[in-house]
Amino acid sequence: MENPTPMSKSQQPRRSVPRTVTPLSVPAIDSTSSLKFPLKQQALDAIVRDALDEDGAFNDLTTIATVVSERRARATLVARDTGVVCGIPLAVNAFRLLDPKVAIRIDVEDGMRVSPGSSVLFVNGNARALLSAERVALNFLQRLSGIASLTAQFVTAVEGTGAKILDTRKTTPGWRPLEKYAVRAGGGHNHRLDLSSAVLIKDNHLSAVDGDISMAVNRARELAPGVKVEVECDNLEQVEQALAAAADIIMLDNMGIDDMRRAVRVVDHRALLEASGSVSLTTVRAIAETGVDWISVGALTHSAPSMDLGLDFD
Repeated sequence: MENPTPMSKSQQPRRSVPRTVTPLSVPAIDSTSSLKFPLKQQALDAIVRDALDEDGAFNDLTTIATVVSERRARATLVARDTGVVCGIPLAVNAFRLLDPKVAIRIDVEDGMRVSPGSSVLFVNGNARALLSAERVALNFLQRLSGIASLTAQFVTAVEGTGAKILDTRKTTPGWRPLEKYAVRAGGGHNHRLDLSSAVLIKDNHLSAVDGDISMAVNRARELAPGVKVEVECDNLEQVEQALAAAADIIMLDNMGIDDMRRAVRVVDHRALLEASGSVSLTTVRAIAETGVDWISVGALTHSAPSMDLGLDFD
């Protein structure tokens, strides 16, 4: 059989090439960056697809009824608040899962500050896809940007003191890696990720050993050698007991400012000191000035208001 005559370029079938996202020069979604986005691509796809499924985005009745399938649209995702953006990879993925050919320009990366009117993303693609992905993209961005922005306010409030702002485990179930990532985007630091990451002996644990801090610390060392051990203390007597037991970290739980100062003098850098309980933007500076090393703030993840963002279509 003779070899077929090669087709000319004009006769060859056109290949569909996905349009690439246009990132900034140092994208936060790069795993080598300091923020270290916590999800691999498969997990990122899964959580965003679940959110799209939850919203019925693959069967958006209103959009299907009103927008022809071939129509294209352009839109800009705009900040309406001042704050710190977080969640760009999730928003990008929401649009790309509904339109793999969507063109996206990233104007602001995770961890960057914005002011009202700032462009965060620009998208150009299938109109139905953009409309159906809009709410999911905004939900991820607004929630995580709210956490990053509140964290940034706490970090700013303690500047110059040497104290670090930490989160807690008071997170939305299923969202902990993302919410702790948002804390990092805001300039904060992460406390233990989960119950297996470190030992934190609290008052309810101490009640099981009749308040014997030394016994609790020794048992923890035997069970998990090499793991940092932290003890929650309600008063200075417990601080001294935790120090005698060689705890690595001592949590000062709901202590007054004067007692915190005394605890700092007693410990004298022989253990890390963490202040916790009833921390707010109005009290955090005074707490930091006592000389504690860490200040953990549950409000970063359980009470952060969402950032106001919107998707404006041309």
